[in-house]
Amino acid sequence: MFRLAPTLKSRYTSKFLPPRRRPIQLFSAARSSPQFSSYGLGNQNEEIDFNFLFDSSTKTPFAKCLHALLVVAGKVQSIFISTRLVNLYANLGDVSLSRCTFDQIPQKDVYAWNSMISAYVHNGHFHEAIGCFYQLLLVSEIRPDFYTFPPVLKACGTLVDGRKIHCWAFKLGFQWNVFVAASLIHMYSRFGFTGIARSLFDDMPFRDMGSWNAMISGLIQNGNAAQALDVLDEMRLEGIKMNFVTVVSILPVCPQLGDISTAMLIHLYVIKHGLEFDLFVSNALINMYAKFGNLEDARKAFQQMFITDVVSWNSIIAAYEQNDDPVTAHGFFVKMQLNGFQPDLLTLVSLASIVAQSRDCKNSRSVHGFIMRRGWLMEDVVIGNAVVDMYAKLGLLDSAHKVFEIIPVKDVISWNTLITGYAQNGLASEAIEVYKMMEECKEIIPNQGTWVSILPAYAHVGALQQGMKIHGRVIKTNLHLDVFVATCLIDVYGKCGRLVDAMSLFYQVPQESSVTWNAIISCHGIHGHAEKTLKLFGEMLDEGVKPDHVTFVSLLSACSHSGFVEEGKWCFRLMQEYGIKPSLKHYGCMVDLLGRAGYLEMAYDFIKDMPLQPDASIWGALLGACRIHGNIELGKFASDRLFEVDSKNVGYYVLLSNIYANVGKWEGVDKVRSLARERGLKKTPGWSTIEVNRKVDVFYTGNQSHPKCKEIYEELRVLTAKMKSLGYIPDYSFVLQDVEEDEKEHILTSHSERLAIAFGIISTPPKSPIRIFKNLRVCGDCHNATKFISRITQREIVVRDSNRFHHFKDGICSCGDYW
Repeated sequence: MFRLAPTLKSRYTSKFLPPRRRPIQLFSAARSSPQFSSYGLGNQNEEIDFNFLFDSSTKTPFAKCLHALLVVAGKVQSIFISTRLVNLYANLGDVSLSRCTFDQIPQKDVYAWNSMISAYVHNGHFHEAIGCFYQLLLVSEIRPDFYTFPPVLKACGTLVDGRKIHCWAFKLGFQWNVFVAASLIHMYSRFGFTGIARSLFDDMPFRDMGSWNAMISGLIQNGNAAQALDVLDEMRLEGIKMNFVTVVSILPVCPQLGDISTAMLIHLYVIKHGLEFDLFVSNALINMYAKFGNLEDARKAFQQMFITDVVSWNSIIAAYEQNDDPVTAHGFFVKMQLNGFQPDLLTLVSLASIVAQSRDCKNSRSVHGFIMRRGWLMEDVVIGNAVVDMYAKLGLLDSAHKVFEIIPVKDVISWNTLITGYAQNGLASEAIEVYKMMEECKEIIPNQGTWVSILPAYAHVGALQQGMKIHGRVIKTNLHLDVFVATCLIDVYGKCGRLVDAMSLFYQVPQESSVTWNAIISCHGIHGHAEKTLKLFGEMLDEGVKPDHVTFVSLLSACSHSGFVEEGKWCFRLMQEYGIKPSLKHYGCMVDLLGRAGYLEMAYDFIKDMPLQPDASIWGALLGACRIHGNIELGKFASDRLFEVDSKNVGYYVLLSNIYANVGKWEGVDKVRSLARERGLKKTPGWSTIEVNRKVDVFYTGNQSHPKCKEIYEELRVLTAKMKSLGYIPDYSFVLQDVEEDEKEHILTSHSERLAIAFGIISTPPKSPIRIFKNLRVCGDCHNATKFISRITQREIVVRDSNRFHHFKDGICSCGDYW
């Protein structure tokens, strides 16, 4: 078809094209095909309007028909026409037809070569674009011009190719052409060589707007936000005005630097120069204000837009979603559809997060189904990761794992999301198993997110040696001083009983934000070191670091564990002076503080005066205090309120049952247990873990399946005899079954923490420390027994229960028997 033009006579052309008065239909008569009624060749001097036909060819079949017509009319002999065909096919996405047309041009000029190179780049065929450039260099009579270099520099996949092409640009004298120089700046910035890019930029004899924008965006892409603002200042000093590209590039920098003043000045500039009506600028303003948490201004920027697109709607939805306002975000999603915009992939990413924040399990299935029907789960790993994250945040870990398994190509974020999902739902062992599976995938390289995901899981189970191994890996990758990774490492060492190591790491990392301070304050709090916690808080304030709501949760919790009632009240008042509105967590800590100290009526009055509706954590704290102090009447009242707001938490039934059992009211015990059984609830089994030789052993109460079971129980028998000789008397009030005394003693001896301690004694060198981790609180009898064991064995025994740490040494516990 492409080779007929040279030999055809005019009569054949006349047969192909109808007489003047007949309508011409060059394409199919389908409804979508363009039709023309006023062009003909009845008069041989009259020409077809090929410009119109080029503009009308919006699909490849139309372009082929036009190509055939041009062949018949003999127009393809024109380099201009043939090159235009090359560009037409490229714009329609058919680069193979572009190349076929290009190859049939007998005498190619540099414009044709540039078009073919651009066609490859436009369609993402970068390797072929580089090859085409080198073919051009072999043609001795043609040399590249300054239009050749921008697309081919964009196609460079390696710095080596980029340097070679830079050499050619220099050799041919195009290095200081503003288009070529801007492309070189882009290329070097893309490979992270902003120093070379800046040197080129500084040496340019003339810089246009594109050059300034290239330098600013290059610095931003490489994380040099402050330098980008410096270049912007230079640009303004030279009297060059920002355009919409500059504004869109520089606005995201302001939230990174926390520079709201510069952001506002740029917005004023936008208004003054009429750029606020630009679609891209408006979208950037929405995103900028959202990252500052200024949702009102984000909404105003959106509402003032005359024209919106899907990106605009996605931006305003994401603004509210990322600032924890799922209700408003969902409202904008509904409005988006009412305004005729169909959600795209990024809309669904935000929607998945909205559903997770709203705890909307029902609609999570709808979102998943919508994504599946469009096949997006198989096309883009981003949406797959979003669905995994959605299910994980809803606590639907089975669904999260199933979606994870069907994602065809998993990236490091896929693994991180699943690990985080298990860890944040208290399934640390499962998180560790997923991490081990990830390690087997050699193509997946762990990043900052991986360490931030897995370290809390190791902290939860007390796997100190595994945490130290991760510490070694992050040192090798130079991430140990990253504020988020370092904070997780501090948490690991602190929660594994190594406060000295936690403090050492704390003083090595930047301390400008409250994140690291919160971690070290929390670690000392759970160890019961309230005085040190308050001292660290004072140092934090002296350093000019502003505390946040997490800081005060840690402080109040520390005061609660140590009985520092007045100090806790002071912290609660100080928090409000900092403008932090108390949340239910803060109120819960205050109730726990007062209740543990025995001020039960004061704690109840505090609940009645709360401006917020008490939730399960508030009544649970009061019920726990009633158990400690044996107040059955108030405990029964608290439990009734508790079951109204959360009737499915078995732990609260256990607390009430314990209150009755402690005073021997077994009828009350049976009644509470029967109620729990009727509601299908089962008590969480108590377990304790110990890490020996890099292996974590788990012991359940009454466990008989451990390989060293006989040795463990024999060691406990010997220890119990020695303890009794020193004055130990078993406290049967902690046995919550109505059985004989000898059976009660066996039950106490079989508690999980004692099994783990005995295993540690027979498995580790004499006098070496033992570290135990327990999922429930340590019972009073085991606490007393462990003090005796530490004295007998001359060992330090560190026990972390669900609330705090206990350091046993020489028969004394660090908690002072207050827990």
